[in-house]
Amino acid sequence: MSLYIQPFPFRRAVRRVASQPQPRALSVNVREEEDAYILSALVPGLKAEDLNIQVLENIVSIEGEFKDEDAAFLMNELPRGAFRRSLRMPSEIDSGKVEARIADGVLTLTLPRAESAKPKKIPVTVH
Repeated sequence: MSLYIQPFPFRRAVRRVASQPQPRALSVNVREEEDAYILSALVPGLKAEDLNIQVLENIVSIEGEFKDEDAAFLMNELPRGAFRRSLRMPSEIDSGKVEARIADGVLTLTLPRAESAKPKKIPVTVH
């Protein structure tokens, strides 16, 4: 049986294994819809109570911690340790209408734009 687990040159992996594990940044996808931004992040193994999500004006902050397992691994690529990610959105967010849900290890935030950030249509009168 062959097991190939080395994605990088061996000497880099030895250095990485010997050092303390570095916490990984929370990777996110953000897309823009008509009235809101949709943020998605992979949070495998975390529950709603494990996350702290805050919105202030146009800044969204997500923090939490992946639990460490005390076991010997041949390969350990799953995220571990504490993380904090803050993102500045292009426009102000209505924090009272933000929705957050976790399904199948994916955190999805619906971040509606504040009314002041939405474009207003101005009617033009003809005289």
